[in-house]
Formats: sequence, C-alpha cells, structure tokens
Amino acid sequence: MRRRLSIAICLAGALAAAAGAEIIDRIAVSVGNRVITETDIDREIRITAFLNNEKPDFNPASKRKTAERMVDQTLVRNELEASRYPPPAAAELAAAFQEEKARFGNDAAYRSALAAHGISEDDLKARLAWQLTFLRFIDVRFRPGIQISDADIRKYFDEHRAALEREHPGVTPSIDGYRSSIEQTLIGQATDRQVDQWLNEARRRTHIQYHDEAFQ
Repeated sequence: MRRRLSIAICLAGALAAAAGAEIIDRIAVSVGNRVITETDIDREIRITAFLNNEKPDFNPASKRKTAERMVDQTLVRNELEASRYPPPAAAELAAAFQEEKARFGNDAAYRSALAAHGISEDDLKARLAWQLTFLRFIDVRFRPGIQISDADIRKYFDEHRAALEREHPGVTPSIDGYRSSIEQTLIGQATDRQVDQWLNEARRRTHIQYHDEAFQ
C-alpha cells in the first residue's frame, strides 16, 4: 500500500512538472505535426541579435516576425528530411564558426557577447550549421535551373546605367565590365523568387496555426 502511494505521489509530481513546463514554454505555432514554442522564438531572437550585433527585441511584432521566419525554416527542414540532403561538412562549419568568433577580437569579448545575449556556444554553432544547410538547399534545389540571357543582362545594365555613371563620374560604364556582377545579381533575384514561390506552395499544403496568446 505504501509503495503504491509513493508511486502515485511521484506520478502526481511528474504530471505537475509537465503541466508547469507547458505553461512556461507554450506552443506559439503549430506547423503540421511540429511545433514552435515561445522558448524557440526567444532563442531565435537572441541568436539573430547576436549575429547582427544588436540588442534582442522581444516586442510582439518582433516575436511574430521571428515566428513567421521560423515557420519557413520548419517547412525547409521537412523538405530536407524528406529528400535526405547531406549536412554541411565539419570543416565548413568550423570555418564559419571561427569567422564569426574572430569578429570579436578576443575570446573574452566573444564570451561576454554570448552572455549578454543569453545564448550558448552550442546555440551559435547550431544556427551556423542551419545557415550553411539552408544555403546548400538553395544551391541544389533552385539555382541549377536558372538561366540568365544576354537580353536580361542588357536590360538590367540599361536600367541602372544612370546610377553607374553617378557612382563613377567621368567614366562611361561598359556592359562588359559589369556583366559578371549583373548576372550574379539577376541569378540571386530569380532564386529569391523561386524560393518565395516554393515556400508559398509549402504553406498552402501545410496546416499552420499561430497561437495569439504567445505573442502578447
């Protein structure tokens, strides 16, 4: 009897702890069978502020904007898992991490910035790994099919000729001198459009529910 009572007390304590956890870390967005919690959004805001050298902004508009970005990330993660895209190489991640760390000048300043933003080194590494993964996804999924014609390059050059002349007074801009940079710009714009179109379609296929109480 005493053993049963002890088990019941333990179970009650576990259930109370679980209920408390749900209150503390509420679901902010449901994306299909996945969820984004308030803690997830808080962490994303802190890491983004760290990378942009800004103070974290936790007002409702910032939380909502962050949540929308995280919905897109979740949709991409679903695609990555379904298609089994390879993760970034360890050496590539290490290089990205060292580059990020180097901008602080020394280890003490870097550690201080982490603490000031309330994030860990593991948080930062996970975010850098995600960024590399997302860029690879774009390169593999969208860029190969993009073709930029000479007419596209000529049109862009003509539309921006006046700006180029203002930037370099006294020099007549030549299309050959800007061909490569224009092509990369147009490829980037076309890629962004394709990514936006893909995300819009993925949103339409997925049940997404925002829980407004998490954004107060």
